[in-house]
Amino acid sequence: MPADGLYEILDERFRTGGCANGDSRLEVLYDGCRWAEGPLYLPAWRQLIWSDIPNDRILRWDEATGTVGVFRTPAGHSNGNTLDPRGRLVTCEQGNRRVTRTEPDGTVTVLADRYDGKRLNSPNDSVVRSDGTIWFSDPDFGITSDYEGHRAESEIGACNVYRIDPATQEVRLAADGFAGPNGVILSGDEKQLYVSDSRSARIHVFDIREDGTLSDGRVFAAARGDVHFDNIRFDDEGRLWAAALDDGVHCYDPDGTLIGRLRLPEPVSNIAFGGAKNNRLFITATTSLYSLMMSVTGAPRL
Repeated sequence: MPADGLYEILDERFRTGGCANGDSRLEVLYDGCRWAEGPLYLPAWRQLIWSDIPNDRILRWDEATGTVGVFRTPAGHSNGNTLDPRGRLVTCEQGNRRVTRTEPDGTVTVLADRYDGKRLNSPNDSVVRSDGTIWFSDPDFGITSDYEGHRAESEIGACNVYRIDPATQEVRLAADGFAGPNGVILSGDEKQLYVSDSRSARIHVFDIREDGTLSDGRVFAAARGDVHFDNIRFDDEGRLWAAALDDGVHCYDPDGTLIGRLRLPEPVSNIAFGGAKNNRLFITATTSLYSLMMSVTGAPRL
């Protein structure tokens, strides 16, 4: 894919900010998935893991050798993966309807599977603050059919964002009113939480109070046309990059302006920065895992 086909400049800030100065072609790292999501780069191992949801497995790509193997199967139809401040893997398991943590010895600890005594729908994505607070989205994507989980009725009857208190481990409602909450990410200073809502085609931002509760919810960006967002990530200049399914990868200036886009040959589900310098963008798109070495650097790792 030539450079002029890969990068779409919608605002000069996309050009002057160096967002279009990376590789001229996408690199295909793997293409044997059914629906790929949840990429996470593990710096200590120079590996990337990601979820192949319908195949109920987590795959692992090794940066040094380029080989791909199975990290975990069955995997609870896992979706989003992230790390906590101690480097432990936190996974949203759609099929098992829970959020888990993988301990250093490989055992799995359940962090959340119910709210107010009712089973969660199908946790999708999570983010962990430096103090251990976890926010996660809980749409119904994994219970609407047997393709990405197990068909079931929602016990909660709504699609919300929740918070796991690091001191009590209590699951608390953080924000409601979503049609299909999906990607969640913290601002660099950890004072704001961003949430993409796939079904309403919006990205919301909330201020975080000292006690971890959210306030002043507002729309950061609304998609153009028939576009829907999946997960979201920040670079170190405060620009927000959003997986936008059929519309590739969007790049938003900190003021909420859509300034550019990466075109992909398949619908894009998730993105993650990684690599030795944190300037390699990994992209899960339908059946494939792609990468793009960029002149943009991802937000600092915890």
